[in-house]
Amino acid sequence: MIDAAPVSSPDLPADPPSVLIRDAEPEDAGFIASHYNHYVLTTAVSMETEAVDSAEIARRMADVRDGGLPWIVLEEHGRLLGWAYATKWRARPGYRHAVETTVYLAPGQGARGHGTRLYGALLERLRGRFHCAIGGIALPNPASVALHERLGFRQVAYFAEVGHKFGAWIDVGYWQLMLGEGSAEPPAAEPYPPAPR
Repeated sequence: MIDAAPVSSPDLPADPPSVLIRDAEPEDAGFIASHYNHYVLTTAVSMETEAVDSAEIARRMADVRDGGLPWIVLEEHGRLLGWAYATKWRARPGYRHAVETTVYLAPGQGARGHGTRLYGALLERLRGRFHCAIGGIALPNPASVALHERLGFRQVAYFAEVGHKFGAWIDVGYWQLMLGEGSAEPPAAEPYPPAPR
């Protein structure tokens, strides 16, 4: 059984005045598609294998928002540098109190605290609404593992050779963060309420 003790928010880096974290807008889909495709086409971070256009990203963003879940972006000096969002962990109703979390930074934007800021802001939008957050990581990916663990996630699963990309088998691990107070009771908020706009 997972230890359900509450995890306090780590000391997140202060947002400099030049950094803004906000809800994603449909106009952000082009930026997201272009940078996401770097991960799709050149890495095993995403298990997608074909480039995704901005219309498809806009559709995914709308699905997330229509499900009452957050999709946010980080910009610095007015320039988008990353995005994060949550989706339902599974479609069946018994899983409605769990979400899967995702965060990406534009290539070259790591090691500046932006991943921690962005992920921390996403988790704050989920606390009090959901019982736990789950992050899947294609392995090896030491930077993503470190980010999840810095934010209080604990590894709860490891699947060997469940993905296949670029002619190689890919292992995947899952990390979990308990967002509630450790109770088996659901969060006080209704599951998947409309996201604030």
